[in-house]
Amino acid sequence: MYREGSAKRGGEAVVGLEMRAECEKCEAPLDHMGEAFICSYECTFCGPCAHEMDDRCPNCGGELLRRPKRKPKK
Repeated sequence: MYREGSAKRGGEAVVGLEMRAECEKCEAPLDHMGEAFICSYECTFCGPCAHEMDDRCPNCGGELLRRPKRKPKK
């Protein structure tokens, strides 16, 4: 599957992270260049909520790690 804006590597599409715009717990806005934390299923949380949950995803129990930053599309 190729999404518009996805990179291609070796002729195949590489699908990137879905950069969700708000925290799943408190609904705080999350900027693409700001701090956010995700699990391996891309559940997304703001820093304060992630730390409040001891960096564990409440949905899957997985570790929450800092989400990579991405410049917004122009």
